[in-house]
Amino acid sequence: MGYRNGCRVVLEIGSLMRALLLTSAAIAFLAFAAVAPGAGAASSKLFNIRDFGAAGDGQTLDTEAINRAIEVCANAGGGQVRLPPGVYLSGTVILKSRVTLYLDAGARLLGTTNLTEYRQPTPPEYLPEARWGKWHRALLLAENAEDITLAGPGMIDGNRVFDPTGEERMRGPHALVFVGCRRFSIRDLTFVDAANYAIFFQVSDDVEIRGVTFRGGWDGVHWRGAPNRWCHNVTIVGCQFYTGDDSIAGRYWNNTVISDCLINSSCNGIRLIGPATRLVIHDCLFKGPGEEPHRTSGERRRTNMLAAVNLQPGAWDATQGLLDDVLVSDVTIHNTTTPFHFVTKPGNSVGRITVERASVTGSYLTAASIESWAETPMTNVVFRDVSLEFTGGGRPDPQHIRVKGPGVDARPLPAWALYVRGVQHFELDDVRVTAESDDLRPVLIAEDVGRLRLRDFEFPAVSGAPGALTLNGVRQFEWLDGGSRTNLVVVQP
Repeated sequence: MGYRNGCRVVLEIGSLMRALLLTSAAIAFLAFAAVAPGAGAASSKLFNIRDFGAAGDGQTLDTEAINRAIEVCANAGGGQVRLPPGVYLSGTVILKSRVTLYLDAGARLLGTTNLTEYRQPTPPEYLPEARWGKWHRALLLAENAEDITLAGPGMIDGNRVFDPTGEERMRGPHALVFVGCRRFSIRDLTFVDAANYAIFFQVSDDVEIRGVTFRGGWDGVHWRGAPNRWCHNVTIVGCQFYTGDDSIAGRYWNNTVISDCLINSSCNGIRLIGPATRLVIHDCLFKGPGEEPHRTSGERRRTNMLAAVNLQPGAWDATQGLLDDVLVSDVTIHNTTTPFHFVTKPGNSVGRITVERASVTGSYLTAASIESWAETPMTNVVFRDVSLEFTGGGRPDPQHIRVKGPGVDARPLPAWALYVRGVQHFELDDVRVTAESDDLRPVLIAEDVGRLRLRDFEFPAVSGAPGALTLNGVRQFEWLDGGSRTNLVVVQP
């Protein structure tokens, strides 16, 4: 299922696909049996943690019983470890290769507030984060493992474990951490109140996160590779995010798909802080304000949602590499500070970014921005069949005519709809921009652009506005299929 134009769209399977599904029913059943509780074929390798002494009363520490069940399952060659209904208080649970941890409906894995019960992995020394030590602590932990599944419909509760010596003098263990893993699947679970990130992984490949709900805590899913070791093949499908910090974040990604998700955040929806290639974001709904407050904001309990899609290699710390082959399509965005914030810093380069079939309403702080502050311009950025609505009501501010480099979040700009800087080829094809209130600032400002191409670009005429477009250092300009130039302002350096 997907979200389009604010409505949930059911994607019907065609007759050919139905035939394929029918002929593969036996295969599908076996795949389900691998995680379904009580499946006959897997019954010989089904391990109930109650049989290992777990109390499930929410007061007795069940860490040892859970870990013993997982160890026995792994030594038997793999299988399923089951958590039946109950509340299982626990410190770090160590996940093993070829083991499925299945939480029944009514099962809750609850993080203990005793910080001494948590363990941390040993990330590779080449990772910048390796020096952070206990910051990597987790309720669920895996290292250098493969073929691991976490499945629901139960709940993983981080319990908002407070650590006065942690990050920001408050953050405790992550809910799930894995490092150096392959073929890791998380399905149909709910993560609540993670004491830091809900899911954090590094230098891992072939990761699937499907049908998972995230509520509270900080980041929902955050993963990082390294300049010489990227993360490959990550899929996030059909998830719901209600996070206090960025819903999805990280860097050094290759071949990533984020689709059919509801993303509600009190920070950014998707924040990329380093290079990525082959990134697809489609059929997602981004909706502010956040239902869960930004916990770092303290008593203010800030809930406004920042950028929906924030691609900013090098914004947090120095990174090096390429952002390329990015597609954002069929997305709906409502009530965010800005829909798109694409910015690159020195050491990073950008190839192709395409945004198509996007519907944006209620953007209230600043224009969509596409900016290179690196040594080279972005190569090719195209917006196609996009509708952008802003609250508007702005007036030109002489103190903000010259744009300064960005920080880590989108900031006010002298244009009300689009600001473009340092792009070889920038194209608007069938793009419509509107403002709820008349705005006297330029609709679009383009600076240092090799080729600016506008086709069916529609915007309101505002009485008293000095000009709709401001072009500064645009070397080639094309305006096709309509578009009045009567209020075009051209400023050359």
